[in-house]
Amino acid sequence: MTTALVVVVLALLLAAWVLSIANRLDRLHVRTDAAWAAVDAALARRAVVVRALLDPELSAAASKAEAASRADRELFENELSALLGALDRSALPTALAAELSDAEERVMLARRVHNDAVRDALLLRRRRVVRWLRLAGTAPHPSYFEIAEPASPSDAVLLTPRPSARVLLTDVQGRVLLFQGFDPARPQELFWFTVGGGVEEGEELRDTAVREAFEETGLKLAPEQLTGPIWRRRAVFSFDGETFDAEEWFFHASVDGDLTIDTSGFNDVEETSISGYRWWSAEELESTEDTVYPVQLAELLPELTKDWDGRARPVR
Repeated sequence: MTTALVVVVLALLLAAWVLSIANRLDRLHVRTDAAWAAVDAALARRAVVVRALLDPELSAAASKAEAASRADRELFENELSALLGALDRSALPTALAAELSDAEERVMLARRVHNDAVRDALLLRRRRVVRWLRLAGTAPHPSYFEIAEPASPSDAVLLTPRPSARVLLTDVQGRVLLFQGFDPARPQELFWFTVGGGVEEGEELRDTAVREAFEETGLKLAPEQLTGPIWRRRAVFSFDGETFDAEEWFFHASVDGDLTIDTSGFNDVEETSISGYRWWSAEELESTEDTVYPVQLAELLPELTKDWDGRARPVR
């Protein structure tokens, strides 16, 4: 009798604990939805102010950003930010310049609140009890919204161009090698990304891909072993306080047998900002709650075994 009572009490406590986690997760999903609505509203207000500038190019960019799907919103909003960064604000009426600065500040604040909400939701969704019991249900996977952020509302948006070559390195099982890392300014936000890095001055894309593959994995690839560039990705992201306008070109290379990963070629930044690596299948990428770049990797990974048509496909 006593044993049965203890079991019942423990079961009730366990159920209450699971229910509290489920309720907290539900509140976080509501919070992320509300935070995105705030971002959307702030972006819409910025677009209205931009159109009041009566500049045809800026107005067209604002309308294009407003009409974009959620998947393409970052790209077009960042294109608008770049145009605004080049704008001579001293020539604007004082009231209009102030309103534009206020609109930009509200966008930045809304973005930060949204990304904080996404971070908290993702951290909870990664817990084993949430994954094992599928407590997230059918709620969509929250995603960060990255947009160029000026140092202050009155400053121009300064983007550092960063062309890079990346390697989709796959094994005989069709799995892709990814590294896990973080922005030193936001170490709690982990994400997975492909092998590769920035193009050095005077370097060709294929040479960069070969060099980066060797430095990050120890694998010596011949240039002719690379297929591509098969994908092209444009993105704006911040890293350690600096905002980059990234243009990433993806090559594909496959390896036979087991590859021992040698990270002794990491530079100082990679040593301090990369926390691990693993091989991922398309199914694992599809089901993970972790943040992975490019976003479409799970969808497109199976296509790597098909014949390349010679064109660089745009990906997110």
